[in-house]
Amino acid sequence: MKVSKVYWTDLRTTPDTPMPVKLDRLLRAAGLADLELRKKLVALKIHFGEPGNLSYIRPPYVAPVARLVRELGGRPFLTDSNTLYSGRRHDAYDHIRAALENGFSRDATGCDILIADGLRGNDFVLLPVEGGKHCSAAMIGSAVAEADAVISLNHFKGHELTGFGGAVKNLGMGCASRAGKLFLHEVSHPSIIQADCTGCGSCVENCAAGAVTLNPEGKAVIDHKLCTGCCQCVAVCGFGAARASEGSASAVCGRRIAEYTAAVVRGKPCFHVNFVMNVSPNCDCWGHNDAPIVADIGIFASPDPVALDQACVDAVNAAPAIGGTVLMDKDYGGSGEKFGHIHPDTDWSATLDHCELLDLGSRAYDLVKV
Repeated sequence: MKVSKVYWTDLRTTPDTPMPVKLDRLLRAAGLADLELRKKLVALKIHFGEPGNLSYIRPPYVAPVARLVRELGGRPFLTDSNTLYSGRRHDAYDHIRAALENGFSRDATGCDILIADGLRGNDFVLLPVEGGKHCSAAMIGSAVAEADAVISLNHFKGHELTGFGGAVKNLGMGCASRAGKLFLHEVSHPSIIQADCTGCGSCVENCAAGAVTLNPEGKAVIDHKLCTGCCQCVAVCGFGAARASEGSASAVCGRRIAEYTAAVVRGKPCFHVNFVMNVSPNCDCWGHNDAPIVADIGIFASPDPVALDQACVDAVNAAPAIGGTVLMDKDYGGSGEKFGHIHPDTDWSATLDHCELLDLGSRAYDLVKV
């Protein structure tokens, strides 16, 4: 069995080793400096964070990455694709404004922003998926598809559809065009538990597809002929009435994400960094973030996105749970699997298993501290 190396650094600093210095050392130790990037256009794939959410990667963490890429002769740019749901990143105009509002300026990061799939999310390239079981080609945002190299910068956290979000999620879902996201989400069919619904209307207001309405009894209902499966209703419901699909839908979506990730990384230099900090229970796509479930652990890096994500899952599961968080709301026993406990209808392991079948990497790893 192939065993990949995953490198990590904790968040302790000294006057001689501030965090940017530690991050630079981590990147070099994990192999970023060994990539051939001279004159290459290098996509730094990141999630800019929905305004109101404060868990996203802080812009100053981008600067050491961009600086090293330029040192290697590369031409870095920050990128993400537009969202499927309504919000501040639904088209490129608002997306860039949101990114700048959250601090992703040229001065802070050392590079400019290109929205991967164009003004309205329709600018994509069909990339082949070798060995795909769910698709033969992926609709990937042009700025990523046409880049010469890809470096993913990933906030590691929980996710209501895939269990957690890390490198694979950021690449597969995050690089897909709007049509690609529709394909990835179409297996998801959220539902409303009528007994728990208060009729507050948050899900109605936040459904970009107009699929959620209130019935004559004042309860939310979903028209699945219109539903895109984005699960924003699940994220905005404060009463637990909106529920994600059962695990089989999560597993299929995860496998499709794995295949989209394969399309993104094949045939070009790639490198991946997970920031296991502010480990919130849900995605950064929402305009709020719940309290982190564990204390900040550190930054992990590897050329292997599968090993990287597995190492981060293991690190979160091994860390003590923080009291007063959603874990306690859900009667967490104090040890064991955290993301599956928070989102019991998800199956994150299916994604990584499928990644291994696609030869994207290995769930077996050696952890090296820098």
